[in-house]
Amino acid sequence: MIRRIRGTLEQVEGNAALIALNSGLAYEVMLPSHLAADFAMEALPRAVELHTLELLEAQGQGTSFVPRLIGFASERDRRFFGLFTSVKGLGTRKALRAMARPPGWIAGAVARKDAKALQTLPEIGKRLAETVVAELSGKVNDYLEGEVVEAAPSAFSPAGEEAVAALIALGESRPDAERKVGLVIKRVGEVDDPETIVNAAFGG
Repeated sequence: MIRRIRGTLEQVEGNAALIALNSGLAYEVMLPSHLAADFAMEALPRAVELHTLELLEAQGQGTSFVPRLIGFASERDRRFFGLFTSVKGLGTRKALRAMARPPGWIAGAVARKDAKALQTLPEIGKRLAETVVAELSGKVNDYLEGEVVEAAPSAFSPAGEEAVAALIALGESRPDAERKVGLVIKRVGEVDDPETIVNAAFGG
């Protein structure tokens, strides 16, 4: 099983990253949404190291199987994904799309039994959010300690709030909009002009 991959990140398209190795081989690696969004905002190509999970993905109603690599920023994130996908109704691809927030944020929502917060994630409706809370309560403590939880919307400055609203109007989901604004503020500091934040969020 491939447990780690180190190489050059050449491209990010959706949740898929293309990573080239020094040997000349290139691997397509599926990423959680939050990590793919972070990588997409950075200048490419760039060196990366991912902790990976190798799976066989069923094709054609199970008549054939295709090997699939899934990459994570840390071994702990990799373990969290295994826990997250143990929830009934959360398959591999659905879970990757649902992870529009880092594991620490999701674990925090579970620990607080905050199903409404989980419903802000893609693919997570009311019933599935309640299932996640019910099945993972008491199991997420290892993913809370030391996690830096991104700013909630109320913690943004007025300019940050306006930037979040502008990104949502442009088609971003609220979690993605909040994450992008948070990353801009983390990178350049507080900015008074929402247009500047939006431009920076799109790499401008």
